Amino acid sequence: MESKQLVNYRVDQGVAVIELNDPPANTYTYEMNRQIDDFVLQARMDENVHVIVFTGAGDKFFSAGANIAMLNQVDPTFKYYFCLHANETMLRLEQTPKLVIAAINGHCVGGGLEIALAADIRIARANAGKIGLPEVNLGVLPGTGGTQRLSRVVGKSKAIELMVSGKTFSVDDAKTLGIVNEIITNDDFRAGVMEYARQFCPPNKAAKAVGHIKRAVQTGWEIPIEAGLALERELQQRLFTSDDAKEGIAAYVEKRPAKFSGK
Repeated sequence: MESKQLVNYRVDQGVAVIELNDPPANTYTYEMNRQIDDFVLQARMDENVHVIVFTGAGDKFFSAGANIAMLNQVDPTFKYYFCLHANETMLRLEQTPKLVIAAINGHCVGGGLEIALAADIRIARANAGKIGLPEVNLGVLPGTGGTQRLSRVVGKSKAIELMVSGKTFSVDDAKTLGIVNEIITNDDFRAGVMEYARQFCPPNKAAKAVGHIKRAVQTGWEIPIEAGLALERELQQRLFTSDDAKEGIAAYVEKRPAKFSGK
């Protein structure tokens, strides 16, 4: 039996868009997570993709997180492996050497915010809705990376406060907290997202350098600084041999705008 398409995928001028599509709330199940994983790998291996954008279908929800009805019907062992697989997918997203942007188009709570926290940059539609990790109200914790990633973004004490209270908050509050990087006020949010994403694609930016910066920070954050510096040197050496580094340095010397190729 053919599985339902729960995730839409397209590539538009160097930007891969992964769209959660299970209305009304774009809640995710094991099957949706498998499809997300497949598309993350597809985007990673596609040389024509320079930036990955995650968003939700419609204009009401980015994602309300895990499908509670599904979790209510399965045993604790399945719940454990569901969280494990979701964690593996989010780690793959973090370690993909391409910039990942979460485009928060609507309410982004629970596991939806956990997906967004695994992105490198989070942008949101003005007045998109509520944001937060309210899992404590269900008697559980944010189990697909929320406790670890939120604390790395806002600090330990504030993260604990937000999670044990279970409160949700506005997009503006999320920006003040540093959870959201930018708020887009354009009438056409999706067009604004694509415009934002393409600034990191060739010829505007050296996409390989963008990806290596992301990789150095994401991996270096978790290891001793000596190992992080060694990783930084290794990635820099790879960039020195790239066409974009040659173009960028030549353009600087010649006092002209660089035109990057992503190679």
